[in-house]
Amino acid sequence: MSQVLDCSQDSLLRLAEVIDSGGLAVIPTDTVYGIVCDPFNDLAIARLFAAKHRPRTKSIQVLLDSVGAIPALSLSLPAPLDILADRFLPGPFSPICRVEEGCGLCTPRQEAGCRTQAVRVPDSDICRALLAVTGPLAASSANRSGNPSVRTAAEARQQLGDSVGCYLDGGPTPGSVASSVVAADADDPEGIRILRQGVVGQEDLRQAIREVVKEGGRA
Repeated sequence: MSQVLDCSQDSLLRLAEVIDSGGLAVIPTDTVYGIVCDPFNDLAIARLFAAKHRPRTKSIQVLLDSVGAIPALSLSLPAPLDILADRFLPGPFSPICRVEEGCGLCTPRQEAGCRTQAVRVPDSDICRALLAVTGPLAASSANRSGNPSVRTAAEARQQLGDSVGCYLDGGPTPGSVASSVVAADADDPEGIRILRQGVVGQEDLRQAIREVVKEGGRA
């Protein structure tokens, strides 16, 4: 039977125990509620996909407590995503990183001859406190695939039920729109390809790159 927890230090420790044991949890972020697990545990990741009824061919993100944690996971931000990370992280922006030699994550996907991984640094005190206890977390929106994203723990539980070990109830999230997912694209005028339109608008993303180029931040 799943538990619904308040946002206390004891609850964060309980949630960390669920993650450490290979279980699933639901947490609030700065966008929508997310379902999370240990990104180094392939069985836990399989449980996450099963709970969402999501095909394993689809990608999932990794939540981090800071941009500085990216290289520690043997990931790298290709240009100009490093510009956007400086501008929009922490926040509702998910850049697609390159996976380097020695990466131990079970979450990367293979595409076009390279391995990639979407990451995010949520602008959320609850997430920061949780990630300080758990370390990186594999994450996806806390809804069944094909259904709208959810703004409350109750809505998430209605869809995911006891497939999740615990639900962290932080109250309603600010909105129902997820993060903007962006990849590097050498064929694009600003060097980006928007894979999912989210909270950060396309023009805001492109303008941030143009401003840095104009100021001489890029050759």
